[in-house]
Amino acid sequence: MSEPDGRASVHVDGVTLRFGGVTALTDVCLDIRGGELLALIGPNGAGKTSVLNCVSGLYRPQAGTITLADAAGGRHPLHRLPPHRIARLGVSRTFQGIELFKHMTALDNMTLGRHVHMRGGVFSGGLFWGPQRRREIEHRIRVEEIIDFLNLEPIRHAVVGNLPYGQQKLVELGRALALDPEILLLDEPMAGMNSEEKESMARFILDVHEEWGVTTVVIDHDMDVIMDISERVVVLDFGRVIGQGSPADVRADPRVIEAYLGQERTAAGAAP
Repeated sequence: MSEPDGRASVHVDGVTLRFGGVTALTDVCLDIRGGELLALIGPNGAGKTSVLNCVSGLYRPQAGTITLADAAGGRHPLHRLPPHRIARLGVSRTFQGIELFKHMTALDNMTLGRHVHMRGGVFSGGLFWGPQRRREIEHRIRVEEIIDFLNLEPIRHAVVGNLPYGQQKLVELGRALALDPEILLLDEPMAGMNSEEKESMARFILDVHEEWGVTTVVIDHDMDVIMDISERVVVLDFGRVIGQGSPADVRADPRVIEAYLGQERTAAGAAP
């Protein structure tokens, strides 16, 4: 649960998730420790995204519990809460497939990430006066800080649907950061990127973790990057946790080699 430094953590205990006759997760137990950078790895269909969907409230497991320990020491049963309530508790995420508003600008998409912090009714919002105006300015300042952090100034007014894929991924990261998360869930943030874009994204993830102190979970299939940036790795296969530990420990685990790393090596070594 919560770490001594008080940063947010998540405890997943015995989570089972089914879709009809298909079991996606079976008795999954894992800890997302306060302030760490955790990687979830495994073959396609192993259940990695399903774990993030359960933590963020998109899926509700049939069994088990998911508990958030926030920075203030509160305990929250995420498995019982809808996604908007979980977002208000500081759990933010990106998606495996980009989920941006393609007809809106990068700036507008990131500003939407502030929605959980916005207060005021239709009347005060329409007048844009007094406290409401001050709050709007504060939100805009925060978004501008994120734009500077991610070096997105040149595309801030560009329509997202017209941007290259790698820049869309950065805008989605910016929107997730605009929530000022305590827990950041990144579902394949480097998928589909070239080597230069991957290096840039990995650097931003490390900066968010190290400079902002955000508890971060990353899913990705680029094993070299994952092993390089993560502090701890949890391995899933067929909806079950089969290994966890430091990157070095995971690389040496025979079950992991057989289930995931071994497949990668075999494929890489196969003759065309």
